[in-house]
Amino acid sequence: MPLQVEPARSATSPAYRGCEQRAGSHAIVIGVLNNMPDPALEATEGQFSSLLQAAAGSHPVRLCFSCLPGVPRGPAARERIERIYWSLEELLRQAPDALIVTGTEPRAASLSDEPYWAQFVEVLHWAEEHTASSIWSCLAAHAAVEVLDGVRRQRLGQKRFGVFEHTVLAGHPLVRGVSAPLRMPHSRWNELPVGELRAAGYAILSCSPESGADFFVKQRRSLHLFFQGHPEYERTTLFKEYRRDVGRFLSGQQSSYPPLPCRYFSAAAAAALREFQERALSQRTPELLTDFPAAAAAGAHSSWRPAALTMYGNWLSWVAKAKAAAGTTVQAQA
Repeated sequence: MPLQVEPARSATSPAYRGCEQRAGSHAIVIGVLNNMPDPALEATEGQFSSLLQAAAGSHPVRLCFSCLPGVPRGPAARERIERIYWSLEELLRQAPDALIVTGTEPRAASLSDEPYWAQFVEVLHWAEEHTASSIWSCLAAHAAVEVLDGVRRQRLGQKRFGVFEHTVLAGHPLVRGVSAPLRMPHSRWNELPVGELRAAGYAILSCSPESGADFFVKQRRSLHLFFQGHPEYERTTLFKEYRRDVGRFLSGQQSSYPPLPCRYFSAAAAAALREFQERALSQRTPELLTDFPAAAAAGAHSSWRPAALTMYGNWLSWVAKAKAAAGTTVQAQA
């Protein structure tokens, strides 16, 4: 079933009101709050569009892209957002059936000191009251859990970077059809402690001693899903992040050379990247990045994609059933 991306509209225009009325149809309307940094903004749009398109099956899906206005932006990103994104106010008036909220690179030591914090809290409470379900990705998962239950993330000794293998909680409908080990990419400097999550009532659906909680949920008024990993990532996303971090090291923006993402590259690609690392450690100049072995991208594997499609397909089916049940209730009350 084709996925449709709804262009932004004025909240006062007839076209907007028509879209608002169509929200009660059988199509699943999903608001995607894309808060990723400027260089990843367009790529993230493509990642979620591609994943939802492939996972939708027979479910018609409409996406409305938006973002938190408090996230700092450069001129090019602001122009793109003004051109094709719904404003946050417009998106909430649209009353989507579900939300997907991404994180962004932190700027403050504490999440509550981020410039968009108040807006994030408002969106979380709105999702709790008005959506069937919501997905909180990476830093957004950390922020949401802190707001909902006061569980704060902890800083890791080094970046958790690569593809990790997880056990799966058998029998839960959101992981039906997913077999262990579940492989999932992670890219983060912080984590939410497994013990504290369980004590706060979260059901951890995939977990690993190496990477901690991967995918976990909590049913409140709305069903909240949390990913510390990135099922939406495309095959070369970790490669691009690794190259970015190498560039930051070469330019002096970070002090240590980034770790090679684990369980991701072929042996040949990993060997070429380690050889480049030796050069970079002895010839640390920004210009060296032009010699970065781009061919190594061909040795990157997207082993998580089948599981990602299954999990998102399960979620879309859950939202579709919740939407249908809500519609039946409204008709009965009428």
